Amino acid sequence: MTTATPTTATAPSGGVAARAWAGFRQRYDAEPAGRWAAPGRVNLIGEHTDYNEGFVLPFALPLRTVVAAAPRDDERWTVWSELADEPVEFGPAEADEPGRVTGWAAYVAGVVWALRAAGHRVPGARLAVASDVPVGSGLSSSAAVEAAVLAALVELGGLDLPADRWPRLAQRAENDYVGAPTGIMDQSAVIRGRPGHTLFLDCRTEDVEPIPFDLAAAGLAMLVVDSRAPHRHADGEYAARRASCERAARTLGVPALRDVTVADLDAALARLPDEETRRRVRHVVTEDQRVLDTVALLRAGRVRDIGPLLTASHASMRDDFEITVPEVDTAVEAALAAGAYGARMTGGGFGGCVLALVDADRAPAVADAVTAAYAERGFAAPGTLTALPVGGATRLD
Repeated sequence: MTTATPTTATAPSGGVAARAWAGFRQRYDAEPAGRWAAPGRVNLIGEHTDYNEGFVLPFALPLRTVVAAAPRDDERWTVWSELADEPVEFGPAEADEPGRVTGWAAYVAGVVWALRAAGHRVPGARLAVASDVPVGSGLSSSAAVEAAVLAALVELGGLDLPADRWPRLAQRAENDYVGAPTGIMDQSAVIRGRPGHTLFLDCRTEDVEPIPFDLAAAGLAMLVVDSRAPHRHADGEYAARRASCERAARTLGVPALRDVTVADLDAALARLPDEETRRRVRHVVTEDQRVLDTVALLRAGRVRDIGPLLTASHASMRDDFEITVPEVDTAVEAALAAGAYGARMTGGGFGGCVLALVDADRAPAVADAVTAAYAERGFAAPGTLTALPVGGATRLD
């Protein structure tokens, strides 16, 4: 959770870990017991399919949140963040009542709540949070905080909690304590990410399959463009899209839109009551198929060939799901005009980041083209980085 600007990088810097350590020492006048880290994530393809029990294909980013932590003797939790002037402290009363802790610290309290609700005895702790994952850009800064805090508390408390159960707990923290209706994708990606792979996640079964995604070997790079677009009604619009999908599933008599296939789509659309709902359903159903098609191409080693699927995904988000904004549309159009094989917005929409699959040696030129297009439109200059998939949440020392 930071306002840091993305910069061109292909591996995590040591700076954020040092800042977490220094922040802990400064705020608590003591040494932490250790540092735990979790990355941000981008979703290669599969947007708004997660809460429809469909398929997604995220990978973990070389930007990370680091938590320095140490146990304390009582059952209380104190957390300091680079974003805040003062630490926030809370106890069981606040942790056990969703909504009592607000703002950035709610993500920490939510993890404590989720662990306690699952029957775990959570150790009191002092924590310091530093991050290179920019807030509000669609790179899952909140999930990175949740995962790093979860990793720290599990180890400090010696909790019997296998890592494959962490994503669901972190999602509960965000859904039920913070009140954000996210699916399971973000937490799965930042906890279970693997270097050089995307994660093919079935959001119904929660089965995860690492899919090779060796961009460097193919002479490619993934350019991530922070659109710097202010999120416009993002929370309410996200909830509205989810509610629309759930109503459509009830109308169609299926557990979730994942159960409607492309072959069934025309018949399903004919049963829906209005054009807006039909557009929403068309996006979800075709997006699930695009994820499956992308996985098939990656398994075959045809990385460049996923480009048109990325671009088709963006068009569907723009026209059918209506979640893009002029800044992200401009970034996609400029990247494609500069030679990207494909480009799309990633994240929940109404701002956030754009992915562009490019030849590695063309990444700076494509980034420059996007920046120039922004200047022509009078937008604030975008941020850029080139990203390779990294591993998930871990202890650093």
